[in-house]
Amino acid sequence: QPTRFLSRHSALGTLLAHHFHKRLRKMNCTMSTTMLTQRAALAPRMQRRVKLAPARAMRAGAVCKVEEKKTEEQKAEKRTRTVKYNEMVLKSAAVPVITGLAYNRTDPVAPPAFLTDTVAFMNSLNLPEPLVHWGHPGNMAVVLLAMGGYGSYLGWQIRLGGDSDTVATAEDLHPKLMAGMTFFFTLGATGGVLSTAMQGLPILSSSHFVTGVTGLVLLYLNGMLSLFFEDDPNARSLHAYLGSAVMAVFFAHMLVGLKFGLSI
Repeated sequence: QPTRFLSRHSALGTLLAHHFHKRLRKMNCTMSTTMLTQRAALAPRMQRRVKLAPARAMRAGAVCKVEEKKTEEQKAEKRTRTVKYNEMVLKSAAVPVITGLAYNRTDPVAPPAFLTDTVAFMNSLNLPEPLVHWGHPGNMAVVLLAMGGYGSYLGWQIRLGGDSDTVATAEDLHPKLMAGMTFFFTLGATGGVLSTAMQGLPILSSSHFVTGVTGLVLLYLNGMLSLFFEDDPNARSLHAYLGSAVMAVFFAHMLVGLKFGLSI
């Protein structure tokens, strides 16, 4: 009995082992076939990716070229604005020069030759004395504080960097405000000379006149530095520090002007 049981179970074990080995071999064959099928299906996709890679690279290159073109156009536009600004500065610089050349040295109190008729006409209008006396200081104080002060603040924002939107806004407004300040200061110089002449006061002998002409000349030179920003990176640093010095000169000009106005 035991011998039959063992022989019967050993024969059963051999049969089962043979069966499982056959099934396992069949499964391996099926898996290999499946993997080969999957690889064959993936092959065209891989080929397509390889073919598309150059096309995508060409598209990326085209995008880079478009961005480079936009950057060049923006630089050209900024360069054009700078040239126009400096042309205006050069034309404005003629005002104090002409004023000095036209000064009547034989009579320090007499107005410049080209203003004689204008001064006579303005005096004939009988304008209110406070307007003649404080009109020029009031207008120039507004220009200095509003346009010059805020424009200088925006200029330092550009230099120090920060949020991209803030810097972009500052880059747009700073040259406009400073160009406006240059224009109105140049007109204001003529108005100040006219106001002083209308009151019968000497024009070129006061510290107010000296600081005004000094500030205008430095302002014109500082504006011209923007022509060299792309050629020399040090020009930007010089522009920033010279611009701050110009503002200091104009604040001193305002203080001596206030003292001069209170003394007469």
